[in-house]
Amino acid sequence: MHDHGVNGGRSSDMDINVNSRTSNLSGAAIGAIAAVLAAGGGYLASASMASAAPVSAQPAIAAPGAPVSFADVVERVAPAVVSIDVEGKADPSRVAFFGGQDQGDGQSQGQGLPPGFDFRRLFPQQPDGKALPKTQATGSGFFISADGYIVTNNHVVEGADKITVRTGDDRTLKATLIGRDPATDLAVVKVEGGGYPFVSFEDRAKPRVGDWVVAVGNPFNLGGTATAGIISALGRANVSNSSYVDYMQIDAPINRGNSGGPTFDMYGRVVGVNTAIFSPSGGSVGIGFDIPADVAASVTRQLISGGKVTRGYIGATVQNVTPEIADSLGLQSHMGALVADLTPGGPSEQAGLKSGDLVLKVNGHEVASATDLTRQVALAHGGDEIHLQVRRSGEVREVTVKSGIRPTEASLLANNGQDPGGKDVPAKPPAPPVLGMQLTPNPEGGVTVQDVAGDSDAGQKGLRQGDVILRAGEHKIAQAADVSAAAAEARQAGRKSVLLLITRNGRQTFIPVGVDEGKEGKG
Repeated sequence: MHDHGVNGGRSSDMDINVNSRTSNLSGAAIGAIAAVLAAGGGYLASASMASAAPVSAQPAIAAPGAPVSFADVVERVAPAVVSIDVEGKADPSRVAFFGGQDQGDGQSQGQGLPPGFDFRRLFPQQPDGKALPKTQATGSGFFISADGYIVTNNHVVEGADKITVRTGDDRTLKATLIGRDPATDLAVVKVEGGGYPFVSFEDRAKPRVGDWVVAVGNPFNLGGTATAGIISALGRANVSNSSYVDYMQIDAPINRGNSGGPTFDMYGRVVGVNTAIFSPSGGSVGIGFDIPADVAASVTRQLISGGKVTRGYIGATVQNVTPEIADSLGLQSHMGALVADLTPGGPSEQAGLKSGDLVLKVNGHEVASATDLTRQVALAHGGDEIHLQVRRSGEVREVTVKSGIRPTEASLLANNGQDPGGKDVPAKPPAPPVLGMQLTPNPEGGVTVQDVAGDSDAGQKGLRQGDVILRAGEHKIAQAADVSAAAAEARQAGRKSVLLLITRNGRQTFIPVGVDEGKEGKG
């Protein structure tokens, strides 16, 4: 479920498997995603910078096809790429990222230390929490203007007390943080002075799968390093928790230390910013991910002008319409975003949007998914009117929401809700199971799940003891018989599932549960 720019990050904490098909980057593979420290490209941020031309002004090759050499383009763009050294204090749980390899269980293997050594033992936290370890990180970045603006990754400079930039001609410069955007993992820092070589973003012409690219950065703190490859894929979603980035996949080798570094096309223009790799070992296996240039250029522009990125916000938690959800709603299409929950007192609640509404359009533009809705809402400014076309109880209607300003990612995560979904209720004689669940009335509304049969569809979808069912289909629920009636209604309508609105830990989501007669009586 997406708790997006509508209202936060993905709600993975609910552990509910709405769709049995899992992402290629899920499960054990998620642990293999290694964040890498890299370097990136530039954008002419102000009129004062227009007098200088980016070092990538000339094409690297005159004709398409494999170049004889990448030397010309590397020679031109390399002076604009820098190494970034960061010092700061961090919780020992973050030492694994800065100082060693995460072993996937919260333990970390320090670089150069024997296998099994717990790197955090070098920096024990005192009971009063004051003796946090000093951490050091090295990443990459790149000049985007002659007067010293540098793009890098947010995860490179987050929590930094001191930022130092090392240029290709061996100068060491103190840098100041201008702004960070955790939602896209981008940041801008600045050094004093002028006349720096810089590069520009290619944020208009879209790169194509198969195009040659060159990545330049500071892998493993070795210094300026160039690698080459092709664009392997475009529009990769689900690589991170960001709702605002569809990543570009490249096979040019990038490693730890490349984060924040640029990927260039054959004209020396920045087409992406290195941000992550997929790797079972921590090293490159030819699967790297870049933030596309159009996203980086837009975010960078806002960070330079105001130090932060502002996005529209409607205060609604939305989720994708899976095939089973579509079937349970009697829909032929999977388009749109389903409203699962509303922020109390937020813009959507004030405008009359309701849980269970299916958002079909935003300002006349069709909504393809929850992420699409998030991005369309993000384009609004605070106070703008956002016109939503929604489907409610089989009827299409218009709801106009006045956009707020999206809170920070940290604030949204902190407000995810910690109250349990249901409270203890007095013990009662067990009722017959419904859809494989033992249900009892909840004093605050709905029914509480007391037990779930593991082989039931509800069990397979991740429902568990303590969940509270608030609605089934179009009906509010007060007792187990209401769920049974809604399931019977779905069967009579020829549907395979009934849509249940579940609350857990203060969060709401919709789960389609099969209404197969054969599973009704299992307890």
